[in-house]
Amino acid sequence: MRRKAGLVLLALAVFFAALSPLLRWYAFPRLAKVPANQYQDMVLEAKDATLLDYGTMRAKKVPKVTIVQTLKGNVEASERIEESAGRDVVVWDGLSYVVGPDGEMVSKIPERYIFDAHTQEPVHATGEMVDGDPVRRTGIEFKWPFLTEKRDYEYFDAQARVTAPITYEGTQDFRGLEVYYFEQTIPWTKVKIPKTLPVEGLTPEAVAQTGTTRWYTTVRKFWVEPLTGAPVYGEEIHREELRGGTLLGDRDKVTAFAGHVKMREDYITHTVDLVKSQRLLVLVMTSYLPWGFLTLGVLLLALALYLEARGRRLSGPAPTAAEEPSSVSA
Repeated sequence: MRRKAGLVLLALAVFFAALSPLLRWYAFPRLAKVPANQYQDMVLEAKDATLLDYGTMRAKKVPKVTIVQTLKGNVEASERIEESAGRDVVVWDGLSYVVGPDGEMVSKIPERYIFDAHTQEPVHATGEMVDGDPVRRTGIEFKWPFLTEKRDYEYFDAQARVTAPITYEGTQDFRGLEVYYFEQTIPWTKVKIPKTLPVEGLTPEAVAQTGTTRWYTTVRKFWVEPLTGAPVYGEEIHREELRGGTLLGDRDKVTAFAGHVKMREDYITHTVDLVKSQRLLVLVMTSYLPWGFLTLGVLLLALALYLEARGRRLSGPAPTAAEEPSSVSA
């Protein structure tokens, strides 16, 4: 009976020991993915900013500029692209909506971001765009891969339509979470005029005819939780200028926007709480269960060996009885 129990324990030990690396290195990369129907929004603010008054074409100080960013998963588009791509795909329809201190729209820029649900690598398909213009992204945008590494990544800048390195600058503590800090600098770059402008009747084509061009620079900062690859906080030191042309009169350039953009406090709290819950799920798949199964396998193996050794001792040879002396007849 002990021998049968030992064999069962040995089989279970081998099963759990084999399941440990399979769960971490085979199951997790296939199970961990961004949901196709995910929706998220974020509000950022630039206080004491500089903003262009299109009525006078003069820059002025304003108490606050608000940027509302939304990302909505397009399930129908992702399923259509998956048929030809042969892998799990997420399609995010995004919108960056900028509002001035009076509540009036300053600009709005839509974009469609298509990426692999598991690795976050871009997937190139019809419909990939920024502000209606087709683009072909390289590098990540919005989200880092699961199990983010301590290294530089390529990050796509939607304003400039270029990909540039975003550098790993160290590990920090952010409200109880260990995060990786990344920073990217986009130097002054000539960029396109947004298709939607705050002045009725003013179009990018009309601005282009005046010879005026738009230029942009930013320092982008992200604090990323490495297990989920989700940014928990972000900032931008953002500047835009209009340069040259008859639209500015005798001036060489005018500031269109300048400000230190930061996430609003209530969205920071919400994001940190959400990432903490998602982080626990990743830990279960990458650490708790694999190490738990490995430990259980070692314990079962030790118990199987113990039962086998004990069974061998109990079934050893029986001691021989002492022979009785034979009687000698007289």
